[in-house]
Amino acid sequence: MPELLAPAGSPEALKAAVAAGADAVYLSGKRFGARKFAANFDEAELAKAMDYAHLRGVRVYVTVNTLVRDDELQDMGEYLIRLYEMGADAVLVQDLGAASLARQIAPDLKLHASTQMTIHNKEGVAWAARMGFKRAVLAREVSLDEIEKMAHHGSDLGLEVFVHGALCYSYSGQCLLSSAIGGRSGNRGMCAQPCRKPYVLLKGETDEYGRPTGLQAEPLREKFLISTRDLAVYRNLEKIVRSPVESIKIEGRMKSPEYVAIVTSIYRRALDGIAKGRWRPSEEDERDLALAFNRDFTEGYILGAEEVMGRQMSDNRGVLVGSVASYDSGRKEAAVRLTGPLAPEQGDGLVFIGQEQEMGLVVQRPYLKEGLLRLRTPERVRPGARVYLTGSTALARKAKKIISSGRSGIPIDLRISWEDGVPTIEAEIEGNITLCAIADFRMERARSQPMTAQQIESQMRKTGGTPFTVRRVEMSYPGDLFAPQSALNRLRRDLLEKAAWAIRESRRPAAGRVIEAQKLLKGMNLAAMAPAVHSVPSLAAYADSLEAVSGAAEAGAARIYFEPQLGPRQKERAARTLELIHEAKAVCGCAELIWKWPKITRQSFLDFARPLLARADVKGFMVENLGAAEAVLTAKQEARLFGASGLNVWNHLAVGQLVPPFRLLTLSPELSAEQLAGTVARSRLTSSCTAAMFELVVQGNLEVVISEDCLPLRGEAGFWGLQDFRRVFPVRLDDDSMTQIFNSAETCLVDFMPRIFEIGLDGIAVDARTRTGKYAKEMTEIYASAIDLTRIGGKSLRSDLEALKEEARRRSLGGITTGHFVKGLKEELS
Repeated sequence: MPELLAPAGSPEALKAAVAAGADAVYLSGKRFGARKFAANFDEAELAKAMDYAHLRGVRVYVTVNTLVRDDELQDMGEYLIRLYEMGADAVLVQDLGAASLARQIAPDLKLHASTQMTIHNKEGVAWAARMGFKRAVLAREVSLDEIEKMAHHGSDLGLEVFVHGALCYSYSGQCLLSSAIGGRSGNRGMCAQPCRKPYVLLKGETDEYGRPTGLQAEPLREKFLISTRDLAVYRNLEKIVRSPVESIKIEGRMKSPEYVAIVTSIYRRALDGIAKGRWRPSEEDERDLALAFNRDFTEGYILGAEEVMGRQMSDNRGVLVGSVASYDSGRKEAAVRLTGPLAPEQGDGLVFIGQEQEMGLVVQRPYLKEGLLRLRTPERVRPGARVYLTGSTALARKAKKIISSGRSGIPIDLRISWEDGVPTIEAEIEGNITLCAIADFRMERARSQPMTAQQIESQMRKTGGTPFTVRRVEMSYPGDLFAPQSALNRLRRDLLEKAAWAIRESRRPAAGRVIEAQKLLKGMNLAAMAPAVHSVPSLAAYADSLEAVSGAAEAGAARIYFEPQLGPRQKERAARTLELIHEAKAVCGCAELIWKWPKITRQSFLDFARPLLARADVKGFMVENLGAAEAVLTAKQEARLFGASGLNVWNHLAVGQLVPPFRLLTLSPELSAEQLAGTVARSRLTSSCTAAMFELVVQGNLEVVISEDCLPLRGEAGFWGLQDFRRVFPVRLDDDSMTQIFNSAETCLVDFMPRIFEIGLDGIAVDARTRTGKYAKEMTEIYASAIDLTRIGGKSLRSDLEALKEEARRRSLGGITTGHFVKGLKEELS
């Protein structure tokens, strides 16, 4: 049976998960966790949580799965050592630098690759195994068939998948939508969930720069165009159990303890039933899962569901219980005809949904009359309105019962012997833990009523209030002895306290290992920084059409990252791709042509692209995920690798994990100028990174979402966009029919060229994907001029750069923004 892994966003949720039968829980401290809005645990609570779980046979995985800045690495190291000392069973990480740091200071601290690492192909799994991870949490988009293939990579790396809870629209770790809109980054645990907001789909034509004209709204009934349903594989859980998956995971660190109790207990019963070979899905359990919370359920990509999206609404849907039969205006009372076994009761939450009406209420004094449930409503509801139960007091009572029932104790076997009347207890606990407790008293010969063996055993079995259950008792009792019950109780308490201590200590490293970790961290000198070295960056451009390649080359780009776009469902993809690369080579002049691969490289892409590596006449390959890098190097060891922003490079330790084999790395667009400078400077001090080249995308509409969903773009040609209240986000489908969403405004840093020189970047890039050849040419010329002007300097430099910024603004799509270059991300909750 796979491990059942439950969320614990608070101490109360932890107790709920343990009581409900979780094999393991995942939780977070107050920092470095990808759910900053959950209650989470301070360090004292973390230590208590680990002891609490370990004393009940439950493993604890701590999420340290945000991206980490260079100035945070020292704190991160100290935090990892404290988790190590507390006895964390594993830590989940996203940041390559955090993983490197953990391996260097505490090599026996187990590492799990977070789903934020976007591992979605077997090559990514192979990379994680090679890098020493013990488990990979796979992207939610992978299918069970793909998982079967991933499992055969020749290592003992475990695979973990989500089976229940919320789904992200974008591939996890690759979503910058919240970051771009309001500075709250999902990569820092602060996602504002803009995917749950309403959007209008727009269509129009494009002008000479690829900007939209004549936009009109598409006539769609749905408003929540990028909102997903909730995942629930319960009905077909047995399929996943029979797969090579090591752990099944319930999402929900933002959910209540009651939610955790209900969902975890249902999956626990299902797993136990499957193990016994006699499980069938329960209608009551399915109903309770829906009552706990649902945005309508889907079996998700993992089971090949046809519908994953919930575009009609984005909040809890509850369970349909009936419809309004009539409404009494005088009594302000609705009569509801119930259609199922659920009858709302006092305190329940209901939502009435009718034509152009949605109303919620808390049930007060309901009553039955003439077969209809009657209840007062705050406003008039029309007959025919559907009634949904969204909050159930009966379910809350069930959850509280689960939580209060606790968990069956850890079995302990006792062997009691006597020597000269002094009882000694030897105990054995599963996990090869043995211990001994010797009484501080002597049992005397009884004068009238000696204690029986049964009485002694009865006293030893009284483990109430502890996490233990006595399973077996063996004793060599000489008989005819007596001792006060209080003395025997004291001996039992002494034994159980020693047992609890032994279990806690068995999960913790020896004190010497912790001291060694602290010395190793100190020796790393993470605050060291090389002096800033001003440099003149080279100029690169991203292109997805031959026209854009030609325009960028004509304007003097030194490198062109060509991501050929053939259009979805293109036939003869391999041959056409090679043809486009050959044609691009012919028009790129003196520029280096680099074949850029998509951000997400599913197995179908790798299977067609890998054979082309030896035949593509290019100077290198740009990738955005580690599985793609693994695929390139496996097929062509001497390949020159270029890293795009999807690698999420935030610090010099991450650089050290990528160089070599990467020749150039694009630094994250979520870093500020100061943070970029720190990463570059610290990397220059690291021997393995001295050859590294660093680049930053300085112009273009940032790709903020890549989704497996295929938005309904009829005909596809022309401009498509998603509009919220005031912004329009460009949208397109890539060659694999994945949805790409771009920021509503263009990043533009042309007037910050002197600061870019100071940072010491080796290159800057204009992203001309989705744009025209004219845009690629003129925008590349603007930045070439900015580089030349900054190199020369002079009193008019500032005004000259301002003029160039206005030229860039005139060609921009949606206006311009400095992104996070000036102020960085928002880091505090407000």
